[in-house]
Amino acid sequence: MATNLDGQLVVAISSRALFDLEEENRVFEQSDDREYMKLQLDRLELPAKPGVAFSLVKKLLAFNSPDSQRVEVVILSRNDPVSGLRVFRSVQTHALSVARGVFTRGREPWRYLSPLQANLFLSANPDDVKAALLMGFPAATVATHSVRARDNYPNEVRIAFDGDAVLFSDEAEQVFQRDGLPAFQQHERDKAVLPLPDGPFKPLLIALQRLQQAGTPSMRLRTALVTARSAPAHERAIRTLMNWNIEVDEAMFLGGLAKGEFLREFEPDFFFDDQTGHVNSAAEHVPAGHVASGVSNG
Repeated sequence: MATNLDGQLVVAISSRALFDLEEENRVFEQSDDREYMKLQLDRLELPAKPGVAFSLVKKLLAFNSPDSQRVEVVILSRNDPVSGLRVFRSVQTHALSVARGVFTRGREPWRYLSPLQANLFLSANPDDVKAALLMGFPAATVATHSVRARDNYPNEVRIAFDGDAVLFSDEAEQVFQRDGLPAFQQHERDKAVLPLPDGPFKPLLIALQRLQQAGTPSMRLRTALVTARSAPAHERAIRTLMNWNIEVDEAMFLGGLAKGEFLREFEPDFFFDDQTGHVNSAAEHVPAGHVASGVSNG
């Protein structure tokens, strides 16, 4: 019988998102793929260091047990197959249970998200991420300059999300950009009981809730909504999550305050936001990624 990934949380991730390959990537950008391939082969016995999304992947994989496969992580990379040897060697050295990979040697890897039934795509290539989002897959460009996750919560996967244009659509953000804060607040007050339309990351949040409910004695999931909204616009966000039958553990309505220091205290393994300013603020403290969605995604 053929193997399938039905019912699993599937994370597709590029090699640069999982491992720190920035030095090697500079060689690729400054020369050609032959020099890059040679360097990777020369370093075959040198394990790559953990990258921005390493902690997230490692902890998600800890939801698996010998008799229950809940999470599948697949390397989906523009690397060539030869360079893929080092990627898988690094996977083995770091004891990650990752056995599947697709290496496209510069061609678009996002074409394989559909057969993988991916719930999330993480990459350092913004063009690949934009293409994935257009196809309807939750996707983010990892900020490779992000600090790495701390290890204060080894038995807890912590994930933080922005609201508008990430979990929710950018409907309300469009009002803010067009008419200003007072109009935005009135708009959200008037529509407080009407759920916001779905954003690109709603499917991931649903999949994570299924994972959380499945549970395991050794690993838990904790989520946070971290948004620039404040009262009275907070109510619609909360009611939308209630309408979706989704619970988050923490909600931060910051009214435009910089998110970085709040995220530092929450200590997520990853944070998703649609605005590069917020991503850069967060990246000083936690692993972060940019979601190229909505009217304010610059």
